[in-house]
Amino acid sequence: MDVQHFERITAFIEARLTPLFDEATGSERGFSMDDTSRALRALRNSVLEASAVKGLIEKRESAEPAVRRVIDQSVEHHWDVLRGIARQWEDHADFRHEFKHHAWELDHHHAAAGA
Repeated sequence: MDVQHFERITAFIEARLTPLFDEATGSERGFSMDDTSRALRALRNSVLEASAVKGLIEKRESAEPAVRRVIDQSVEHHWDVLRGIARQWEDHADFRHEFKHHAWELDHHHAAAGA
């Protein structure tokens, strides 16, 4: 798994969510205390928190084996969170096939491409 996977999926999701908060689109949601606004904020926070794990990827190579396993588990979990959110827009023209893959499948594809 590399950082670019997280950057691409986060950018894709943010591109879907940002207009929902934009007053220019006529949105009144996102900043008030109604349930829809709360749900939008919770979803955006989940995306931001899940994408923050990309910072661990760079530390993986120099980490001790036990810490590497924890990093791998964390990366896989957070990728799954983002993957589940992104797949809500599976029919969108900008949806990438990689957003359907599990983290270990992306590692396999990345290793095969590098060989």
